This record gives sequence, structure tokens and C-alpha cells, in this order.
Amino acid sequence: MSNPPWRDPALPAEARVDDLLARMTLEEKTAQLYGVWVGAATDGDGVAPHQDEMTSDFDWDELITHGLGQLTRSFGTAPVDPALGAQALARAQRRISEAGRFGIPAVAHEECLAGFTAWGATAYPVPLAWGASFDAALVEEMAHRIGRDLASVGVHQGLAPVLDVVRDPRWGRVEETIGEDPYLVGTIGAAYVRGLESAGIVATLKHFAGYASSAGARNLAPVRAGVREFADITLPPFEFALREGGARSVMAAYTDTDGVPASADTYLLSELLREQWGFTGTVVSDYFGVGFLKTLHRVAGTDAEAAHAALAAGVDVELPTVHCNGDPLVEAVRAGDIPESLVDRAAARVLRQKCELGLLDETWSPEPTGPVDLDSTANRVLARRLAEESVVLLSNPQGLLPLTPDTRIAVVGPRAADALAMLGCYSFPSHVGVNHPALPMGIEIPTLLESLRTELPDAKITFTEGCDTTDPDTSGFEEAVARSTEADVCVAVLGDRAGLFGRGTSGEGCDVADLQLPGVQAQLLDALTAADTPVILILLTGRPYALGRWHDRLAATVQAFFPGEEGGPAVAGVLSGRVNPSGRLPVSVPQTPGGQPWTYLQPPLGLAGEVSSLDPTPLHPFGHGLGYTDFTWEDTEDVHARTTTDEGHDVSVTVRNTGAREGTEVVQLYLHDPVASVTRPDVRLIGYHRLTLAPGEARRVTFHFHPDLSAFTNAKGRRVVEPGALELRVSRSSTTPVHTTHLTLTGPERHPDPSRQLTCRTTAL
Repeated sequence: MSNPPWRDPALPAEARVDDLLARMTLEEKTAQLYGVWVGAATDGDGVAPHQDEMTSDFDWDELITHGLGQLTRSFGTAPVDPALGAQALARAQRRISEAGRFGIPAVAHEECLAGFTAWGATAYPVPLAWGASFDAALVEEMAHRIGRDLASVGVHQGLAPVLDVVRDPRWGRVEETIGEDPYLVGTIGAAYVRGLESAGIVATLKHFAGYASSAGARNLAPVRAGVREFADITLPPFEFALREGGARSVMAAYTDTDGVPASADTYLLSELLREQWGFTGTVVSDYFGVGFLKTLHRVAGTDAEAAHAALAAGVDVELPTVHCNGDPLVEAVRAGDIPESLVDRAAARVLRQKCELGLLDETWSPEPTGPVDLDSTANRVLARRLAEESVVLLSNPQGLLPLTPDTRIAVVGPRAADALAMLGCYSFPSHVGVNHPALPMGIEIPTLLESLRTELPDAKITFTEGCDTTDPDTSGFEEAVARSTEADVCVAVLGDRAGLFGRGTSGEGCDVADLQLPGVQAQLLDALTAADTPVILILLTGRPYALGRWHDRLAATVQAFFPGEEGGPAVAGVLSGRVNPSGRLPVSVPQTPGGQPWTYLQPPLGLAGEVSSLDPTPLHPFGHGLGYTDFTWEDTEDVHARTTTDEGHDVSVTVRNTGAREGTEVVQLYLHDPVASVTRPDVRLIGYHRLTLAPGEARRVTFHFHPDLSAFTNAKGRRVVEPGALELRVSRSSTTPVHTTHLTLTGPERHPDPSRQLTCRTTAL
């Protein structure tokens, strides 16, 4: 007997899915629209908001008789040996296939924000560190390796990257973002998507959209962003990742914007995403996001109404477990309260993606095909490279760095000897492992103290904590100062402890009232800088903190944003000079803890002025970073040029390494629009290029600017390229232009469509 058409891999996916849908019952179709979460905690220590309230027991054997859409976090819920976990997942997939009439397995999804969130998997630097690297190619390579590891154990979908643009650095999830600029977030985010998708893993863009613009920097708070902020800052990174990355899934955000929850926003999820942008993949809810339409947003009175609102808006899959899209949805459809066509539409999208993944093929097998090694040597080498590129040297006024090999060093601070100081909240040890304190960490994570001793074997190194990350006890200050005064230099290692929902100082639900260092670390730094020994400040954090208080008292300042399992050797390499730092700030570093929120994307009224006593000017601006060699920029005289509103123009500078060692300069291009029909940011990033040069070497960097990059949303809500004057500023940072091209755009006003040019191509000859 021949196979039915839906089993025929020679047929188009659309034809196969149409045939399959026509054979399925309502229960079988709705079963494709939810996941299940085996082993989810209900004791208040969960990894998702309201997990204890929203998770309920279910009969696994009964549930899977109709099929199943997704399996939630088989590896990321509790510690499991990866090889054994792969076998367990294969068994679960076989049971699902055997239980249903059609033998269709589930899509297995996992978190992969800074590496596969599984025990024993490589913990890479967090996304904020990706942004600091300004190295899209390296991020793409990392994502490909993450994707290969996911695929090796039977996972199909990764819940990353986060494309939220930082709007208020007090928000706890800043560490999960790539930065405060949509161009940087978009280009780096698209690179991550390309890497993940190239390994066959479905990349999931989150959180669509506006999540990082929550009022007061509170997690899940309402979003009050205006139309133009939403269009010009919030949405572009998602366009990048869809058009230039090829992402096949999008996650609806928890938040509501101007009263409309994202999971019930038809304009956002259907009109914009699908009709205007042409997206054909799946939209999944954030965990419990469909149920939250009833419990948190109160725009639905019942679970069935929540399911209806989400399906009508365009949410295809309820994650992480069945709550609304199960029996409540089936009963409402049978009662005529919800059109079955909505179920059919979502099920078709889910099944089409399963078809693309090969899950409808008779030859599909859940068995792992090779040995499982989630923390290979190649992974660690890549993690080290990215960590090294992401470290930002903020200041070195005395030239004290690099340290001499035989110096006497007093290492002080609560983050120096703690391996978790290197990790963000979505790394497995911080995310899940902290709930299993007796369990080995699963990966080797050298602390900064250990790494510094390895890096400088001839140095005399002492250590004392001085204080805890959050505890108010100051009794250790006296010893810390004593150790410091006995040394040639004090290395103060301060920062964050990543956690979830208030169980850390950075991470999901760990929002802060101001940008003062956590606990009594600021007072410890006061005590250390009051002594005579030079102090080098090392920050291991998930967000920027206000440093103006010590600006004139520090010998050097090094910023690392949770640099991952190889972060200790990377930072130690910067201190020794083995690594020439090349990171640049993806977020501004403020002068003072208050006066927030502020990012560099400010129109004139958002800048310092005479009408307010608050000066928001940062201590260190977006794009800032130093190194251990010198660069001169040639051909920097200002020029004047003309082009039309639809023709490109090249801008070039020559960069020469005039120092004694190889180094990397990050050449940045900013746009300044002197006069526009609505207020515009004073400057905004529209291009960048990492340039590594040997001593004496010079290369000419050219930015191939297209007027589409000057487009913005006008007062009528339309994207526009306006004729008139522009300034293209080639810069070392957002506040240090080196060359300006005064460009006049002539011709008519133009309204570019969604296929407009998003990136500024660069060449270096």
C-alpha cells in the first residue's frame, strides 16, 4: 500500500500539510498547538514567571494520543547527563510517534541564549558581550556551534536571540540584550540567527515586541513607547533577523503596549509580521503568555477566550505547557465560540515547519547519530576568542596596564574567586544548577583569581573578598585595605551575581532602582581608593553601573559583561597584556546612579542643557573602548558631497597602527540629521568595521552608505527618506568623530518599502 501524500517528501510542504490537515480531527489539530513541560518546578523556584501558579499535572499517556506540538526543555529543566538525555528524548519521541494515529513527533525546544542551557554545555559570553565585540562573524560562528550541539541531542528549536534594545539599564534583562542601539542589535542578532539556522535549528526571535521598554525598568511592566520609538528603535532588529538572518520563529512578548498585550495584538503578529514583512514561520507564546491574557492582562475572562484572542492575533503555539489550547479550546470550537479556521491556520504553520524539519518523513529517526560532547575543545577555543574580544578597557590614565610580570597584586572583591561571576542568568549553572548545590558544575570555569595566578606565575598575589556581592556586612573592609597597602597594585573585582526573579542582582526579574553597584561594593571601592595603592577596577556585570564617583581615583577600569566559562583567562590576559583589548561599549556607562533612564539615542531635548539640573551625559559613551597600541586616522578632512535620495555614497578613512604591537580598531559610522520633520537622535550608529592591523600597517576603510539608512518614521507614521543635509561621521565612539562628510540629498522625498537596504556594507583595502 502506497504512502499517503503527506508522507511523500517529493511533494511541496504546502501540499503535504493540506493533505494531512484534512485527515486530522479537531483534537489532533489542537494537539499541535501546545507543548508539554515534564518536571517543571511548582515550588516557587521556577525559571519562568508565575511558574508555580501556571503549571498543573497532566496524564502524559492520555495527552499524547492526539499527538503533540512541542516538548519543553528536556535538558534545561533539571540536570541530566547530555548523552543520557539524548537517549531519553529519543524514547519520548518514539512514544509520541507510536501513540498518535499519524506518528508525528514533537518539536523539541531549548534555551540557548548564551550557549545551550544544559548541564555540561559550553557557557559562552552573554549577548551584551557579543555587542561589545562588534564582531558579527564571530557571533555567527558561535551560534553555528551552539546549533550543532543542540542538533546532536535531538533538539529542533532554540529560544534565542533576544533582540530587545536597551531603553533603561536598570532593567534586569540588560545582560540578555546586545546593546542600546538597534543597528548593533540588528546586525549582531541577524548573525546569531544565521549561525543557528545554518545548523538546522529554528531560531526564535524574542521578545516581539517592546519588552525592554517597560515602564520603570520593571519586568513585565506596561510599555508606553510612542509610535516612532517603536517603529525606529524597537522593530528594526527583528527586521534584520528575519530578512538577513532567516529566522523561522518569533516569540510574542509578555508586555502590553498602549493597552494591547503582544499575544493579542493582531496588527503586530499578523498585519506587520506576516502581511508587511512576509514572515511564514511560527509564532510561539512566551512561557504562559497565552494564559496571562486571562490572569495578568485581564483581557480574557476564560482560558478559552485567552486561546481565542491569541490564535486570532497570530500566536500559533502555546508554550511551555498546555493550559488554554487544550480542552478549553476544543470545547469552545465545538460550541461554535471559536472558528475552527483559526485552529487550521495555526496547525498548518506548525505542520509546515515540522515538514521542513523532516519530522513528517517516514525515514525520520529520533536516535542520536554520534557521540555527545557539548563542551568540546573547539567550543572552548571559540568561547575564549569571543570573551577576549568583548572585554572593554574603559580607562588607563596612568598606563598601569598591562601589569608587569613580577608585580605584587592584592586581589580584592566578591567576584574574584567565584566561578559564577562569569555567567549570566541563562547559563545552566546560574539558571538551574543553583537549585542543585550538591551537583558538580558540569563545566570547568576558571575564576579570575585562578586565571591571574596562571597568567602571571611570577607575581605575588594575595586575595581577600572584602565583602559579599549583596550582604551589607562591611567587616571585611579593614583586611581588604591592609592587603591592598602591602601590594604594588590592587585589583578590585566587583560586579553582579546573575539570578532569576530577585534571586540575583542581574537577570530576569532582577530589576534595580538605580545604577549603584550592588550591596556595599561601592563603599568597599571607596575604602580601597582612599588608600595609597593604585586600584584597577574589574567589573563582571550584566549591566553598566555608574562609575563617576571614582573616575579620578582609579588607575584603570576594565569592563566585562558576564564573559562566560573562558572569561577568567580572557580578563587575566588583558591585565597581563597577552590580550590587546578591543571591546567597545554596547551601552553607555553613566556618571551617576540616578537620572535614568538614558541611552545615547537622544534628540536635542534628551541631552544636557541649561533647563535642568540633571546632566545625563555618560561617563563613557556608547562605542567607547581603549587598547594597548596607537592608531592614527588619515584623510580625515571634512568633505562636502551631493547625491540623490535613492543613490549611494562612499565614505572612507585610512587607519594606521602607529604603535609597537598588533591591535584592533573598531571604526564606526554615525548619522547626524541636522533638520528633519520630526525630532531625531543627535547621532545614531549606521555602520562599523573591526580592523586588525600589525605595527605600521595601514588600511583604508570604506562605508558604502545608502540613503535608506537615513530613513525614519515621519509624523504621518510612514517611513521616509527626506531630501536635505546629513552628516556622516566616521568615529571612534558615538562622541568622538574623526571625519565628517557633509552630504546633501537631492531629489524627491522617498518612502522605502520593507525591502529597503538595512546594512551599510564596508570594505577595507
